[in-house]
Amino acid sequence: MDDEVIPVLRVADADAAVRWYERLGFTRQWEHRFEPGFPAFVEVARGRVRLFLSEHAGDARPDTLVYLRRDDVDAVAADFGLPVGELPWAREVELRDPDGNRLRIGTPTD
Repeated sequence: MDDEVIPVLRVADADAAVRWYERLGFTRQWEHRFEPGFPAFVEVARGRVRLFLSEHAGDARPDTLVYLRRDDVDAVAADFGLPVGELPWAREVELRDPDGNRLRIGTPTD
């Protein structure tokens, strides 16, 4: 197995968060609750990119920033109705999920 880093993002409502991340092409992989009615811990994935979405208060801080490299920043920006920024290292757009977590999505410049 290769080493892998998976960011954990704090969410208030895992189902709502999963629906939002589906707009970016992520799909729910699995969900865990210690008992019915307890906070959810969910994995979403898009290709090799994985995120953990946690309703557990101590797992992550709100307002986390995750950087994602994608080859289609223009399509993402258009879907969310946002402009693309031109930076020396990439063309980028920044999104906020329903819980205030920030996703900076960039297509590297050559």
